[in-house]
Amino acid sequence: MDDPHNDAVDNSLYRELTPPQRDAVGHIDGPMLILAGPGSGKTRVVTHRIAYLLSQDIPDWQIAALTFTNKAADEMRLRVDRLAPGQNVWMGTFHRFCAQLLRRYATMVGLHENYSIYDTSDSKQAMKRAIEAAGVSTSHASPDQIANSISKAKNQLITPEVMQNQHLSPKDTVAAKVYPVYQRQLLTANAVDFDDLLLHIANLLRHNPELRSELDQRFRYILVDEYQDTNLAQYAIVRALSIDHPNLSVTGDPDQSIYGWRGADLNNILDFEKDYPAVKTVRLEQNYRSTPNVLRVADQLIRHNRRRKQKDLFTDNDEGDAVILRLFETGYEEADSIADEIVAAISSGTAQANDFAIFCRMNSLTRSLEHALRGRGVPYQIVNGVEFYQRKEIKDVLAYLHLINNPGHDVALTRVINTPTRGIGAKTVERIQQFADINRIPMLEAARRADQIESLAKRSKTMVKKFIAIYDRVATKATAPLEDLMRFLVQETGYDKFLEKSAVDSDDASALANVDELISAAVDFDRRHPDDGSLEAFLEQVALVSDTDAFEESDQRVTLMTLHASKGLEFPRVFIVGVEDDLLPHKRSKEDDAQFEEERRLLFVGITRAQQWLQLSCCKRRMIRGDTRPVIPSPFLNELPLDEMQRIESAVRRDWFDQDVDQSCPDTWDLPEIQVNRAATADNGADTSFDFGANHAAIDDDDALIDQTNEPVTAFDASDSNPPTTASPDKASANNAIPDIGVLKTAADLLTTNRPPLTAFREGTTVRHYEYGEGTILAVSGRGPKRMARVQFADEERNFRLAFAKLEVVQ
Repeated sequence: MDDPHNDAVDNSLYRELTPPQRDAVGHIDGPMLILAGPGSGKTRVVTHRIAYLLSQDIPDWQIAALTFTNKAADEMRLRVDRLAPGQNVWMGTFHRFCAQLLRRYATMVGLHENYSIYDTSDSKQAMKRAIEAAGVSTSHASPDQIANSISKAKNQLITPEVMQNQHLSPKDTVAAKVYPVYQRQLLTANAVDFDDLLLHIANLLRHNPELRSELDQRFRYILVDEYQDTNLAQYAIVRALSIDHPNLSVTGDPDQSIYGWRGADLNNILDFEKDYPAVKTVRLEQNYRSTPNVLRVADQLIRHNRRRKQKDLFTDNDEGDAVILRLFETGYEEADSIADEIVAAISSGTAQANDFAIFCRMNSLTRSLEHALRGRGVPYQIVNGVEFYQRKEIKDVLAYLHLINNPGHDVALTRVINTPTRGIGAKTVERIQQFADINRIPMLEAARRADQIESLAKRSKTMVKKFIAIYDRVATKATAPLEDLMRFLVQETGYDKFLEKSAVDSDDASALANVDELISAAVDFDRRHPDDGSLEAFLEQVALVSDTDAFEESDQRVTLMTLHASKGLEFPRVFIVGVEDDLLPHKRSKEDDAQFEEERRLLFVGITRAQQWLQLSCCKRRMIRGDTRPVIPSPFLNELPLDEMQRIESAVRRDWFDQDVDQSCPDTWDLPEIQVNRAATADNGADTSFDFGANHAAIDDDDALIDQTNEPVTAFDASDSNPPTTASPDKASANNAIPDIGVLKTAADLLTTNRPPLTAFREGTTVRHYEYGEGTILAVSGRGPKRMARVQFADEERNFRLAFAKLEVVQ
């Protein structure tokens, strides 16, 4: 088709678009890369482009729009419906797209179309069972580490057979033994985990040319939002569907890539123009969200990253208030001050509660903030949509539903067979499981054959038969409206009476209320799916819920969330707390340039959520695991335009050690030790000041590395000494062959124990790194524990924080 760009002004779809936006919307055939800065109207561009494709007589069934959160997909769907009512374009998350394809082609991978999707807790239970069945020792690798290794392999399209033939670390060697057992048990249970949804579809497309061609023809126009967040499996899927009809349009921003910990590959967007040489590239650089003051702070920060696509962000918004950088004595003072500011703004009528958001690097930092807000009667919400579905009573009811939908769901059977208590003990369940494993049948089928299990006592067999009778009665309602099924289920199983008694005994009716809320969700599902609703579809919807699905923008509540969860949202007034070294950037990122740059991108994302007002804050001391420790501000603060910001060191109202101390200090933050050494802050972003003293303790918190957000996938273990980097196997292998996972090394095996003093690392010194080999130091900056070195190796340059780097001086 001809590009209608010249006639765009006359089309109603273009009237409110800028020239770059029109350029993107008017493109039809061929690949396109839309580099969209924060707040640049990318959702408007994507939805207007869909509407324009429809206006050019392209059938709706030939268009698919993929994103990463249900909330983003819902917003996209609403906008397209306003622009082109009555159309039925496929819009949803990657995982939902793959889940629906897998329903149709399930038999090709050994599943039935009513397969179950295991959530994270279900996967953990299945993994423990697989570890036992594989007969491996967990002395060298914990169950979580094994699960993380398998998850990483799946995201890199590594099958069990290939993983077992790799040269692996001790931890991954154990995982390679468990992997095939785990997959076999999933197939027996007619189930998949989150990673399987992508892996199965990627492998189907790779190994079935006719199917690949059929789906390529079916989805001629594919639009991918947040392309910088795609992993190798997602890359392989959209690549396979864009060969015959390469009308792939991707929208994203390398500067907002913050999911390397779960396998996202920044190279996917950085190399898109190499993958598709005929690509049309459009840059959306005008920001409609933030004030110039906020935008300049964000822009100056992100320019310190090297792996990015250059953009010149600008805005026509009013200048707004200066960004505030505030130093507090303790984390408790930080929380109290923020709560007081919110109360004052609400009381004066200048703001409402839902104008405010508070972002932090890890979940544990919200505790003092919650206490401060509750103490002042300020309503708040913690954005964690997955949390509701992890409550015991909800998991119990959903387990019954899963077992009705999929009789092979062993994890669900294990959960409900004695819930409520009906005299079936752990030993009975264990013997049923053993019988099922020996005969390679689902546990429900094994329970039906209880008479054949010789090790079961007569009374146990009777109790198991009673459970089977209850199950069969409930299963007769499987095709009824979801509300009817759920009400019948809680009544027939006795779960309603069980909850009522528990509420009386504990004087807490919250569990009852939660089940009522789940039934309300069923009512809503029935209403929205009068013709095509099904138990299977409802369970799929629940399984693929994400954290931000629970965010209620209209609620009059302050929002607390992690920086990862904030992506895709915006708020008039934003606080970012805990901008401190070893928190942001996280201490585990310091040795790896890719991870260090991702931490900088994470702060960039948080800053660019602010529309009108922004405050960054850090403390001199913070309570970590019950211990108050001195901390220092983040090195990223040195990279901000401090001369344009309002810097405040708060007066101490309440000292943590001495409640009676009443110190005061100036309202300006102009202390000698906090001055920025611009000359030493090179383009590598090395930190050279903000030193409150060298004797500071590193923050080490279980959830400090990552908080799961967006798509509900298996996160890598925060305790893993070798967390994954953004590097991935060669993408060409995603199209032709299974990629090589390579040799997974551990620093402990290769690092010498005799570390030289930091002063031994000078410009021109030859050094050796266990992974990159020998190199030469090009430059050194900073002092003390924050001394940095830039090293030239054979094929690349790398930056290292010398206090933590695995470097040796070559004599």
